[in-house]
Amino acid sequence: MDNTGYCNDSFNSIRSSTSDEDMVEIAGSTLDFSNTEDVPPLDRDYGSGDNPGMEEVNGVPKLMDLLDEPVPGVGTYEDFNTIDWVREKSKDRDRHREITSKSKESTWALVNSVCDAFSGWLLMLLIGLMSGALAGGIDISAHWMTDLKEGVCLNGFWFNHEHCCWTSNETTFQERDKCPQWKSWAELIIGTTEGPFAYIMNYLMYVCWALLFSFLAVTLVRAFAPYACGSGIPEIKTILSGFIIRGYLGKWTLVIKTITLVLAVSSGLSLGKEGPLVHVACCCGNILCHLFTKYRKNEAKRREVLSAAAAVGVSVAFGAPIGGVLFSLEEVSYYFPLKTLWRSFFAALVAAFTLRSINPFGNSRLVLFYVEFHTPWHLLELVPFILLGIFGGIWGAFFIRANIAWCRRRKTTWLGHYPVLEVLVVTAVTAVVAFPNSYTRTSTSELISELFNDCGLLDSSKLCNYDNANVTKSSNELPDRPAGNDVYTAMWQLSLALVFKMLITVVTFGMKVPSGLFIPSMAVGAIAGRLLGIGMEQLAYYHHDWAIFRGWCSPGADCITPGLYAMVGAAACLGGVTRMTVSLVVIMFELTGGLEYIVPLMAAAMTSKWVADAIGREGIYEAHIRLNGYPFLEAKEEFSHKTLAMDVMRPRRSDPPLSVLTQDGMTVEDVETMITDTTYSGFPVVVSHESQRLVGFVLRRDLTISIDNARQRQDGIVSTSRVFFTEYTPPQPPNSPPPLKLRGIMDLSPFTVTDHTAMDIVVDIFRKLGLRQCLITHNGRLLGIITKKDILKHVAQIANRDPDSILFN
Repeated sequence: MDNTGYCNDSFNSIRSSTSDEDMVEIAGSTLDFSNTEDVPPLDRDYGSGDNPGMEEVNGVPKLMDLLDEPVPGVGTYEDFNTIDWVREKSKDRDRHREITSKSKESTWALVNSVCDAFSGWLLMLLIGLMSGALAGGIDISAHWMTDLKEGVCLNGFWFNHEHCCWTSNETTFQERDKCPQWKSWAELIIGTTEGPFAYIMNYLMYVCWALLFSFLAVTLVRAFAPYACGSGIPEIKTILSGFIIRGYLGKWTLVIKTITLVLAVSSGLSLGKEGPLVHVACCCGNILCHLFTKYRKNEAKRREVLSAAAAVGVSVAFGAPIGGVLFSLEEVSYYFPLKTLWRSFFAALVAAFTLRSINPFGNSRLVLFYVEFHTPWHLLELVPFILLGIFGGIWGAFFIRANIAWCRRRKTTWLGHYPVLEVLVVTAVTAVVAFPNSYTRTSTSELISELFNDCGLLDSSKLCNYDNANVTKSSNELPDRPAGNDVYTAMWQLSLALVFKMLITVVTFGMKVPSGLFIPSMAVGAIAGRLLGIGMEQLAYYHHDWAIFRGWCSPGADCITPGLYAMVGAAACLGGVTRMTVSLVVIMFELTGGLEYIVPLMAAAMTSKWVADAIGREGIYEAHIRLNGYPFLEAKEEFSHKTLAMDVMRPRRSDPPLSVLTQDGMTVEDVETMITDTTYSGFPVVVSHESQRLVGFVLRRDLTISIDNARQRQDGIVSTSRVFFTEYTPPQPPNSPPPLKLRGIMDLSPFTVTDHTAMDIVVDIFRKLGLRQCLITHNGRLLGIITKKDILKHVAQIANRDPDSILFN
């Protein structure tokens, strides 16, 4: 795969712009094929040797190869194009060989070689520090603004409810949420906290703050950074597969996503910040890449950094550095070498340490809902755990279908033309319905924390209102107890919250605000799990003599932990939506710190995936990739149809002949005409139209930039100048314009297969090598070409989908 056909000097000369809007950060050249000197002057003597672009050797003009000197833009990519992984890896090998060979020549070159080797680790350190700091700021801000909807702290408006009451001497443990320093809006405005008027005032202020936050979020996104909306994970998966989306990981996107993520979460919408934090971390990685030449100028190397940044995003979102690395490997990365694994681990470690140093939740933990369970689980409890897995799989498949149907409706109807109105309406409905129910009024993270909680004697939650008459204060383990009235009230409220969360999340995910799906999915599963856990607990208490409880659940023993059921349910629903398995179990394990609960989590996660896959094969991110038409070849899908390369290649029998360049028989005008008349991103180079023997492949962008550069720098290049892709240029007739040698931009080793190659092999080649195109030959003669777009269209046709829905330049 070592491609010696690319000129090393050209790769070292790729120029990067500093534009905030570019993901690729390349300033594209504006090409002007019009030239007032297309007709050469008759009195010019081209053989005299006066041409600065030519040297005379033994009386024969020797061409200057344009790629002997830097040509800005050659080797770069346009927006909405796919990178050539083979070419990018070849570039990096050439660069590395050059640095290694020079390191033996001088001490300075040796120091430069050491700095180059160390730059990757330094970049990981910077990404971890920056992402951890941003995540800490987002957590603190979101917590404060969420509490701002209910009241304000008189000691300082910047304190949230919990921090405001920490310093109060009048706060009791039983009523630790009540302190004179914290005032509700009703108390501030009408002077009382009791009665219907106070309730209505708090209700109105809650709705108004929610509408204000969501309006600011959607307005900022629409005005400054449209790419800041949504989760970001489908687009990051597509970018990591080699697709170019300029601006998606730029500075403006980072700034606006960070601000609007806080606003969107604080508005009370059914969304989370975990998915967007992956986008934020990848923006940090992309921006910091510009500090290091080898990452700034090589798209494949940059994608290794972005894979590590995705791991950092999950690390700071869940406080799960190992789970973050596995998430990047299992869910988002397209190319994940062992070196990237080590660097991802280091970056996730630095990010988790930074977040721990900030301590955004004040509990010395990395997440708000860290819990520890002390009661071991019994083998028979695998049955309800598997039931939760089945529920998670069914809900995940239902959610994907419903959400994709709603998003498709948004794209194809008038709804998509009014994103601000849609966000405000959904926010208003969410706030109006959520406020009366204490479990939907609170933030989703706090709800999950309460559902995961293992009840103790001093817990004031309604979920922990058990009959403690027979429990001594000194007992370390609380036995199963009969539920009090508040527990049954809480179960009804949770049932209503479950239905509300299931429905409202469908329309919320995909709106034009930053919206993550991890936390809402976990909330649905946690509610279902807690309800099942309480039911099992009461069943064990009142019917401990049943066969299923006899022998392991005696009267007075602590048998069932409802919080564990909530945790397993959360994992099941998140797995059903995203289809994660290994990384999901590790993330949930790191959340709870309990090694002994890995088996229930594994059982629920695998059951959830099996059930969801039986209903629909796609996870939520793959479904959104297909909905948006991104050119992504899913590595998990099997290609089982018996077609050959000749069935998919272009040109087809009814198409015009394949547009090719000849190695020595075309003029500049001929090449420019072909570029103008076609939209192809590259052209095969053949010996002649008659032989069709393949010589190489040249990209359209490199061709246009090189011709434009030659007109500016090489004297005498006009429309009648001959273009050569050969190594040696034959002697030119007297008084003819100087020829243009472009061999340096040609790929001398394009990937080829024969026309009888099975398409499943071709698809595997495209997936594993990251090809942009593959040339089809028969007995050495060029027959046609298969591009990544052709592969995607063929796969879509086989799946009875619209092949023209794929987004490609």
